[in-house]
Amino acid sequence: MEHVDVLIVGAGLSGIGAACHLRRRCPEKSFAILEARESIGGTWDLFRYPGIRSDSDMFTLGYTFKPWLGAKAIADGPSILDYVRDTASEHGVLEQVRLGRRVVGAAWSSEDARWTVTIERTATGEIERSGAGEAELSANGAAEHSVAVAGETAEQMTCSFLYCCTGYYRYDEGYSPALPGRERFAGPIVHPQHWPEELDYAGKRVVVIGSGATAVTLVPAMIEGGAEHVTMLQRSPSYILAIPARDAIADWLRERLPAHVAYALTRYKNVLLATLIYQLSRRAPTFMNRMLRKLASRQLPAGYDVDTHLNPSYDPWDQRLCLVPDGDLFRVLGSGRAAIETGTIDTFTEDGIRLSCGQVLDADIVVSATGLNLLVLGGMSLTVDGEQVDLSQTVAYKGMMFCGVPNLALTLGYTNASWTLKADLVAEYVCRVLAHMDAHGLPVCVPRAPAPGLPTEPIIDLKSGYVLRSIDVMPKQGATEPWRLRQNYFHDLRLLRRGPIDDCVEFMAAGVSPAATLPATNATAGVLVEDNRTEGLSARSPVAVAEPANGLDRSVVGDERVELAAQVADV
Repeated sequence: MEHVDVLIVGAGLSGIGAACHLRRRCPEKSFAILEARESIGGTWDLFRYPGIRSDSDMFTLGYTFKPWLGAKAIADGPSILDYVRDTASEHGVLEQVRLGRRVVGAAWSSEDARWTVTIERTATGEIERSGAGEAELSANGAAEHSVAVAGETAEQMTCSFLYCCTGYYRYDEGYSPALPGRERFAGPIVHPQHWPEELDYAGKRVVVIGSGATAVTLVPAMIEGGAEHVTMLQRSPSYILAIPARDAIADWLRERLPAHVAYALTRYKNVLLATLIYQLSRRAPTFMNRMLRKLASRQLPAGYDVDTHLNPSYDPWDQRLCLVPDGDLFRVLGSGRAAIETGTIDTFTEDGIRLSCGQVLDADIVVSATGLNLLVLGGMSLTVDGEQVDLSQTVAYKGMMFCGVPNLALTLGYTNASWTLKADLVAEYVCRVLAHMDAHGLPVCVPRAPAPGLPTEPIIDLKSGYVLRSIDVMPKQGATEPWRLRQNYFHDLRLLRRGPIDDCVEFMAAGVSPAATLPATNATAGVLVEDNRTEGLSARSPVAVAEPANGLDRSVVGDERVELAAQVADV
């Protein structure tokens, strides 16, 4: 049976980044990347709907080690996919990718100190012995071992460390709520997650159901693509902010500085700006609500009903803020070729949708941009020494590992900033853990459970529908560090890049069951009792004094001036 040191699950933005970090920081480690789909790129290969683009600027969505050189700060999907592919090629990780492999289960053996991973082929539905020269072959030319699982044939391989870069939503289906009377509608009803290539919407009337990032992207893109009229039908509004499609400061820096220096400076600037907006939203929500509505009203015709269509009932950043480059959504709304309607669906008709208020929206095509279905670890099952792991009962350690689960890390990006900012930090931290294990000859790393009675909450703290629908199956986070998931890059930069790696973690020899790890106490968790702000942190750590919750203090900003220089050097 083939064995690798690190097995990465997922070949999207996070998985390719993780592999590149391993290449750069742990070149002695063998690894493979398993991808369920037939190409790399993850989200940016899957979604093909009109206008697909990033919802974060590319100077922060890009990798820290690979400058984004594109003209647009908010980039289109194909450009992002090219960026991911170019990165994989430049760092020599493409040959480690094995497409059409879905991980369905992983079983940890304490005696062997390794995971046995069960994989099913998604391309053919059956196992074929690898032929000479195929990418499936391991370094010594051995083909994967085959076993029978639930009446089907599946591959197996083993790894010392399982690194999950699977994102957090189902790739095979989006969320489709019950739409009353949809069977009566004569036209097509499509979901953006599975956009039909043959769909012709030129000259058609379109209703887009939804108000999130996908909906606000589709409306102007379909108008540009020739739709006669597009209506965005929302049950409740979202916060929408117009930003420039190009970053003028980035362009200025590029003209005067080397590309990697300009990239690092722009990245740092954008992180600061995003942090400021988020902090204002959380600390002064009423002010931010007024400001966002005022900015929107300035780009819309006089008299536009902003209070109905652009005034959410929740506070800013309770759900993600929608960004529209160069105000393209507001522009098409002002042209009269697009509209927003706020209300609930009574029923579909043969040629449109009737709202509960009695209004009828004529439509030839309906797009159900109604969100995602969350899925932890890509749906794989986990067992530890034969015991099933219920992830909903686990507490996340530093937002990336699970208490009681050995040698496993999960990439979970920020919900209030670029996904890749956190993904890069997780990859660096995993490399630190691997180096620590090698240096001490201890092949097992298990986060301890927090002390009994520690308050917990879902690991994702947004109030978006796709989160609330799956809240019962998600792992938990604790109220204090290191079990608290901070949505703050500057905090995590110190904690994950330079903080301790042995706080509330057991590094063990093979043969020791993780069940032997005890809940953390003041004696074992490195708590500084005399200062409750340092709960869960080691006194020897350079990050022993934690910032206020989700805040940004002066010491952090000062410290990050040094970190900025390090980022420039790293790029």
